Amino acid sequence: MTQQFAERATNVALTGARNADLRDLISILEDGQRRKLDVIAPASALRMREGNVHVEGVESQITNSGVTVVDGIYRPTTVADEGIADKLRIPLAYLRRMRAENVPLLDENVNAWMQKEPGRRFMLRAFRSENGPGMPGEGVARALLSDSYKLMDNLDMLLAALDGVDQSGHPTRITGCDLTDRRMYVRVESEAVAIQARNLLRGYRSPFDGRSGDELPMISAGFVISNSEVGSGAFTITPRAVIQVCRNGLTEPKDVMRAVHLGGKQDEGVVSMSRQTERKTLELITSRTTDAVRTFLSRDYVEAKVYEMEAAAGKTLEEPTKTIEHVTKSLSIGNETKDRILSHFIRGGQMTAGGVMQAVTSTAQTLTDADQAAALEALALPALTAAAAHG
Repeated sequence: MTQQFAERATNVALTGARNADLRDLISILEDGQRRKLDVIAPASALRMREGNVHVEGVESQITNSGVTVVDGIYRPTTVADEGIADKLRIPLAYLRRMRAENVPLLDENVNAWMQKEPGRRFMLRAFRSENGPGMPGEGVARALLSDSYKLMDNLDMLLAALDGVDQSGHPTRITGCDLTDRRMYVRVESEAVAIQARNLLRGYRSPFDGRSGDELPMISAGFVISNSEVGSGAFTITPRAVIQVCRNGLTEPKDVMRAVHLGGKQDEGVVSMSRQTERKTLELITSRTTDAVRTFLSRDYVEAKVYEMEAAAGKTLEEPTKTIEHVTKSLSIGNETKDRILSHFIRGGQMTAGGVMQAVTSTAQTLTDADQAAALEALALPALTAAAAHG
């Protein structure tokens, strides 16, 4: 297993992983659950000082485990800065420039806009200081969200989804897990549902070890379980096909099953979902996961998707470099990633539109940023269509 942990802030739990196994992911999520703090606070209780979010005047919470002190200092993540910019309608590029070049000006701007609407309420998602509840220290502001944001935490959603996978009765295995400041990704595969795709893989070789797609022309069915705790998207289950010879994965976002983070307005103070509401939410996720798995892991579904791909994949490219230039530009793929795709295309040896698709997905495997990798996998089918049309 390879694992890459995200930057660790002072007194903050590890929150990131790339290509981790399920056990490591759950360990990180459990640590986050112990340290999380979610509070609905009015703008009058939020201040920016020295670039950090200060919470002042919010009532502490008394629980069986002790007193949870909310007031304190929270260092914003990049995601939290994006939420601040969005909620206060400050241009994000300007906010980033202020953080990089003039923090006092950042404080002044944020505080001035907070004071314009002192009664306006937000949800602050944070991690407490590792010193523990009620102890001083600097925590982390993970996100600034609407006060109607519905909490659907990664650990709860993952366990409910895995329960749904078990109830589906399909034999599956988890092939990798990613966790970023924005999203959780868990890749699930069923080699029991694998079909031949000789036309799709004819002439292709893995850019990683040179194995031939003609010798192993198999595609496995799978899906990705994903969730965001910080407003970066819904809980989703997205179908995913895996090319066995190279482990390239490509997703089909248009068939995604999703559950959005939207609820009613919540009272001020520490946020705590009722057990009844939580149980109903998780039961729904389990049920919908079971249905999604039975659809996405059906042989008919996978065969239909492969047939659609093969119809475009065989188109020979007269000028591959120009085609890749066109495809990456039309899909807003940056120059560095474009160069990687071209390199993978050449090593793949498949001078067709299908070769462009394979190059996109193999490049995704090499990216260290899991959000970028997932986004690139989602562009594989649009890249195939664009390459076939351009020729």
